[in-house]
Amino acid sequence: MVPARGTRLFAGAVVVACMALLGPSAPGDALFPGPLPAGAVREVVPNRVMTWNICNPCETSNVDRAAQIASFAPQVIGLQEACGRDVEQIRDYLEHLHGLAYHVEYGQVLRSWGRCGGVPWSPGGFGQAVLSAAPMTDRVSVEYPDGGSEDRGYMAVTTLVGGRSVRVFNTHLAHRRQEAVRADQTGVLAAEVARYDRAIVLGDFNAVPDAGELAPMWALAADADPRCRPSQAGTCTPTTDWHTRFDYIFLRGITPLRHRVQPTPYSDHHLLHSDLAPTQRA
Repeated sequence: MVPARGTRLFAGAVVVACMALLGPSAPGDALFPGPLPAGAVREVVPNRVMTWNICNPCETSNVDRAAQIASFAPQVIGLQEACGRDVEQIRDYLEHLHGLAYHVEYGQVLRSWGRCGGVPWSPGGFGQAVLSAAPMTDRVSVEYPDGGSEDRGYMAVTTLVGGRSVRVFNTHLAHRRQEAVRADQTGVLAAEVARYDRAIVLGDFNAVPDAGELAPMWALAADADPRCRPSQAGTCTPTTDWHTRFDYIFLRGITPLRHRVQPTPYSDHHLLHSDLAPTQRA
């Protein structure tokens, strides 16, 4: 059960106060992040969406993760490789340290002590999460019939982007060198996305743009970067430390205004965000 907002606010204040007294809980884990980058957003941008594989397991502070997200303050954020406890901390830091309030929904597909800690009889949840400045409804969480080497799935919610209702999907496909598995997963996801005239699909697809397994998505939607296409003529900015494009913001019935890929020291995947004009295409 998710605590009431008032309880979370009180608990968050106690946590911050205790950290101020005790200091960081892990080496290199600063209590307060440094100054935000020049031009950093101080309020949520209502038409901005972001996707980020936050890397797990990684020796990364949730204070730093929250500061990275706060630098761009998107309306909607899709996180992959996310532990429930980490997401709760990120959400609390965004609110208490940066003044950005988000709702959270989960699409976890694993209960993983090795990934997320906890106790053996109650391990932490691992998978996807969506943070939205507006309330979310109609959440679904679907595990793919074949996850490959690790269980994988997608989640979907309905929320507001740019003041208009839209269906938002968040997914993480099978690891590399599992093309056939990813093809089946994309087929499952695309069949659901096709039900909506207006949809945003966020996630780590573990596949380059011209990979055959992404064909069902390209048939339904376009990348937020108009130059990124599944052809040799396309120019797709890499989104990983190994210089490949694995992360996408697919748009169906929505026009992008601008996009950005931002490398970060806190994950092996870059932050990818886009500002949208949520109007139906002709």
